Order: sequence, then structure tokens, then C-alpha cells
Amino acid sequence: MTETTVTPTTSVPPMPPMIPATVGAPLTTGPTGVTESAPAAPVAAAAPRLSRMADDDLELLLLIRHFELTLLELYARGDLNGTTHTCLGQEYVPVALRPLLGAADHVFSNHRGHGHYLARFRDPHGLLAEIMGRQGAICGGVGGSQHIRRDRYLSTGVQGESMPVAAGVALHLKRSEPGALACVHIGDGTWGEGAVYEALNLAALWNLPLLVVVENNGVAQSTPTSAQMAGTVAGRAAAFGVRHRLVVSADVNEIRMALEADVARVREGVPLVVEFVTHRLGPHSKGDDVRPADVLRAARDNDWYGRYAHDHPEQFHRFDETVRAHVRAVADEVAARPPSGLEGPCA
Repeated sequence: MTETTVTPTTSVPPMPPMIPATVGAPLTTGPTGVTESAPAAPVAAAAPRLSRMADDDLELLLLIRHFELTLLELYARGDLNGTTHTCLGQEYVPVALRPLLGAADHVFSNHRGHGHYLARFRDPHGLLAEIMGRQGAICGGVGGSQHIRRDRYLSTGVQGESMPVAAGVALHLKRSEPGALACVHIGDGTWGEGAVYEALNLAALWNLPLLVVVENNGVAQSTPTSAQMAGTVAGRAAAFGVRHRLVVSADVNEIRMALEADVARVREGVPLVVEFVTHRLGPHSKGDDVRPADVLRAARDNDWYGRYAHDHPEQFHRFDETVRAHVRAVADEVAARPPSGLEGPCA
């Protein structure tokens, strides 16, 4: 299978089915002949410089980062119960996709979905109220961290559940709202669910406007991807004749430019799997992280947060403390609210 590299500063031409392309670093061929991502280099050695983002994008990235850090602090203090799955390290994925998705599009999220929600709605008050069970909660406090419905957004903690639902919604959109698409976020571990393949089969057969965003952070809860998935995401998409795009960059501008033409083709009924090679900074949930020290170090070294602070210090520090203070104020205000009375159904 041919592997091509996208030039970061130009728009990406339409691609034929089953030909994967890469955004970011070049690929190398491993000893087995399987096309693999080149190993990530530490920041101090050769990490590419991140391009300067618009203030709005940086502010949103920092909002997600500090929201997730605040959740972990609240759990550590005993102010929250249950569980939560943060997207620390992966915040740039929904931020890069944000302007490529419109109000008519449906977004399906997963258990690690706070960043997806905040990128869609910029509503930290409603999300934190939902997680804390306070008044003003998106779903009256009964959905918690993982199960949220608002307008054309739905998240679930059930692995793979959203794939067939998203395929069904994509069919509806094709028939009733041409030009709109269904975007579904899944992780590398979800490729162990049969529902993924049923949905891909129908998407290919019926030419559905389905965008599958795979956030491949290299570990399924505590099991390395290499120990739980044979082959590659690209190979599995190709088995159904579905296009695949591999993104190894964390540069919001580069990702957005490279995917714009591909997302436009999805709207025409050409399904697409976009696989982000990313890093999960935090544990699977609150404290269950058994990854080796070198894996955690690589995640920290390649984290967009530190890299962007190094590459654009003036802009970064102008926003970082302001957003941090804003999230602290949100947490204080929401925590002071009375418990939710489940006034009505989800928004």
C-alpha cells in the first residue's frame, strides 16, 4: 500500500480510496514491511516548531487543559466522586477540527470527551455542573462525565456504541440534509469492538458522510496497542475501501489545512478514517497508570503545552494564567451551586 506525505503548508488534494496519507512527520518502513510512524523525538532534540495559533485557538486549548487539571484536583480533594477520563495531551485534536465542523453536523464523543464538548460549545460551567451534579448541569447531573447529550452532540462511555449510531445518523443526513456529516471520536482500543466494522461496512457500501476520528494514544486503558491489536488502523480501514489519513503532527494550523479538503469530501459521501498519533499525559482514569517511565517521559516531552510555551512564550504566557484563573473561578462558582434537581431532560 502506498504511503504519501502531505506538504504542511499546502491544501491537500482529494485522495483515491484506500490510499492513506500522512500529516506531519514522514513515515518509515519497519522490519516487518508494515508502514509505521517514525518514533517521536524529544522536544530538546528535534521536535518541529509549532506554528503560531490564533489567540482564539490557544485560549480554547488552554481552557481544555486547565479544565482537565482542575477535575483531577477536585477528585484528589474528595470534592468529586465516581470517575473521569481526561484528555490531557490530546486537546489539540478537537480544537484543530473545530472550524471544519458546522452546526448541522453531528458529533459523537466517547468516555474521554471533555475536550470534544468544550471545543463544540465552550461551556465549562455546564460541563462542570454536570460532573458535579449541580444546578445548571447539561443533563440535570445524571449523565456525569461520560454520558452527555446536547443539540447534535452525544457522548457515551460504552466502547464502540457510537459507531453504528453515527452511521445511522450519517444515512439520515445523506437523505435529508445533504452536505452535513456525522463525526465520531473513538480510540485505538475501540477497534476491538465489532460495531466498528459493521459501521465501516455500511459507510462504504452506502457512501455515507461519516468521519471517524481515531485518537490513537498507544494504550487501551493499561494495555499497549501493540499487545491488543493486530495489524494497523489503516489496514483495517482499507479492508472496507475506506480512506485513511494518518496525522502525526500536533500543529493545529497544519492539521486543519491538511484535512480541510478531506472533510469536504466526507460531506459528499466519501467516508474517512482520520487517525491521530497522540499522547495521553494522564492515567486512564484518575490514578491507574502503569505505563513505563520512558513512555510517560516521551508523552511529556512531546506535549503541545510545553512545546508551544517554548515556541511562542509571549502569546502563551499572556493567556495561560488568565485562562487558569478563569477555570478556577468557574470551579468555585459551580461548587457553590445547590445540587441539581433534574429540572428537565437533557438540553
